[in-house]
Amino acid sequence: MQVLLNTDTHIDGRKGMAEHLETVVKEAMHRFGEHVTRVEAHVTDTVSHAKPNPDDIVCTLEARLSKFEPVVVKDHAPNAHQAIQGAVAKLKRAVATAIEKHDTRRSPAPELPSDTDEA
Repeated sequence: MQVLLNTDTHIDGRKGMAEHLETVVKEAMHRFGEHVTRVEAHVTDTVSHAKPNPDDIVCTLEARLSKFEPVVVKDHAPNAHQAIQGAVAKLKRAVATAIEKHDTRRSPAPELPSDTDEA
């Protein structure tokens, strides 16, 4: 699985942040195996430090799934690490839901018409 980090100019996106993101994402997504091919993160500061706000940092995660549409989630937090943690938790649930929705083993079998006529 490929994990990519994109940041704006107000977020420190150096190696430490990228390693943190990769560790957290791979730990959360390992149970989905080959279903998740790539996770792309966009971490931005919504107000660019103009005026402090408790949830200035936004982390948007997009998971690319093999055979399914991409899954996108967002989380707001006071710092980048918390935003990543929150978004990864949401992504884990959203990917599980997307995969389970298409899982044929969980769908009930269609009812077959009866060939016998009882008269």
